[in-house]
Amino acid sequence: MSIDFTGRVAIVTGAGGGLGREHALALAKRGAKVVVNDLGGARDGSGASSAAALAVVEEIKAAGGEAIANGASVTDFAAVQEMVQQAMDTWGRVDILINNAGILRDKSFAKMELDDFKLVLDVHLMGAVNCCKAVWPIMTEQKYGRIMMTTSSSGLYGNFGQSNYGAAKMALVGLMQTLSLEGAKFDIRVNSLAPTAATRMTESLFPETMLQALQPSDVVPAMLVLVAADAPTRTILCAGAGSIEAAHITMTQGAWIGRGADAPEQLAAQLADIKNREGEIVPESGMAQGHHELTRAMSKH
Repeated sequence: MSIDFTGRVAIVTGAGGGLGREHALALAKRGAKVVVNDLGGARDGSGASSAAALAVVEEIKAAGGEAIANGASVTDFAAVQEMVQQAMDTWGRVDILINNAGILRDKSFAKMELDDFKLVLDVHLMGAVNCCKAVWPIMTEQKYGRIMMTTSSSGLYGNFGQSNYGAAKMALVGLMQTLSLEGAKFDIRVNSLAPTAATRMTESLFPETMLQALQPSDVVPAMLVLVAADAPTRTILCAGAGSIEAAHITMTQGAWIGRGADAPEQLAAQLADIKNREGEIVPESGMAQGHHELTRAMSKH
């Protein structure tokens, strides 16, 4: 069964180039009406230009699709609200939000200015929060919504020189976890995508031969599945170079160490067993941890 977006309205942030452009083109090709949002700034977030977003809109229109351009900065909630209103005024609904906008300010933590840490958090994390907040009332009202966060292996697993970016990208997973729970009764499904792709953001991270293998278009199938009508929810997919993987935040079975004076020593002695991944679970919510611990504690009394 083909994945079809006819009649759906999508907002894609950071869609003037790279992954965002690929997302916007793919959604439009499969029938979605698309708001192409892009501030048009440099990789570090400086400057602004509407040219990139307008070019993607023209590309979509030339292929027979429907699209409008928007130059809002995702860090400006009032501008984000206006962008969402623009979509509502034009098409009367918003079904899909792709949080893709981002910047890089890479440096080792020792050399990083706090302003560069805060700005990266503001664009990636608060930018996604602003967009989610602006579309949430619409999606709850229409009892339908698909939201995709763009996370990263740098957040899930760490990457030298990207403490700001990694912190922001992992925070988006935490946002996904709770929004998926709160949105469930309204059929709002929230997922995350960790892409590996050669774009303006990553061109300095990979040698040329690898860049050729990491085409942004390779990430698109995962995006389409994560925002489709029958999408999963609370799912993290990793994608790159034609491969797709799933990432999970798990909890091991652990061990009960009690409250004795030697509890720290008990923990130190059993740490390897506590970290043993055999029988680990993916908790349904944060409550699962407390339930697991209380159940074990009760069994000891």
